[in-house]
Amino acid sequence: MEDNSHFEVIIVGGSYAGLSAALALGRSLRKVLILDSGQPCNQQTPHSHNFLTQDGKEPREIAHLAKEQVLQYPTITFHQGLATVGRKTPTGFDIETQAGEVFTGKKVLFATGLKDIMPDIQGFAACWGISILHCPYCHGYEVKNKKTGILLNGEGTFHYVQLISHWTRSLTLLTNGKSTLTEEETAKIVNHNIEIIETEIDRIEHHQGKIQHIVFKDGSGIPIDALYARPEYIQHCSIPEQLGCEFTAQGLLQVDTFQQTTVEGVYACGDNASRRALAVAVATGNSAGAFINHHLIEAAFQR
Repeated sequence: MEDNSHFEVIIVGGSYAGLSAALALGRSLRKVLILDSGQPCNQQTPHSHNFLTQDGKEPREIAHLAKEQVLQYPTITFHQGLATVGRKTPTGFDIETQAGEVFTGKKVLFATGLKDIMPDIQGFAACWGISILHCPYCHGYEVKNKKTGILLNGEGTFHYVQLISHWTRSLTLLTNGKSTLTEEETAKIVNHNIEIIETEIDRIEHHQGKIQHIVFKDGSGIPIDALYARPEYIQHCSIPEQLGCEFTAQGLLQVDTFQQTTVEGVYACGDNASRRALAVAVATGNSAGAFINHHLIEAAFQR
């Protein structure tokens, strides 16, 4: 009888990066478990872009097709459950779910993404991923030349304004408080006809996630079609920290060129290790799967 609790590789996170890794591993004849909570980070985003052959499709449509293709490989098992605990063992790792199920694997790959922390602004969360955007390469074309705002202050603001200004000339920077820009940066932004508003934001008026107005605490407001923002984020899964993995200064899992974390046998791919576009997440997943297979082969030849 087949043992359904022991695997060569456990992938925690069954969205794009995790499924991409599983595909490479399935084609490498590896016995793989994909553990997925069913709560993808981009579940509110209506359409995905800048991903060749999938441009404009719904994220869930892409994920459904990917899962369908991956599960054609008989050595891959998909299990819905929230992984909550990880333990190092003499032969690999134990991963325990919220329901108390325990699975063991020689290697573990975390494709768990990041959790965005919404600012305390009424309407922000409802618009996130719909008309409040993070990446111009993913969504900038759809809002090109529209009335656009940038909600940002502090490090990186000037360079982000430069970037977004390529997609629209109707641009306003909202610092939501006193600007931290230098005099030189401020002058360059203003010289490009970009208004800077330092008044604190009270709320975002919208219709079904589509922004209509930004209302400030002094009662004034501006009409707007799209807003770029970079909210704070945390790791979606705490298990890598439990296992002793190290993180970058930006709070991402630190990985080497083989997608391996600072803990031997533990790998990471996708947003949790590289906050980039969807296509990049898929690419890092594919790489991680190939590298894990290579490391398992190397280990077998050392016996």
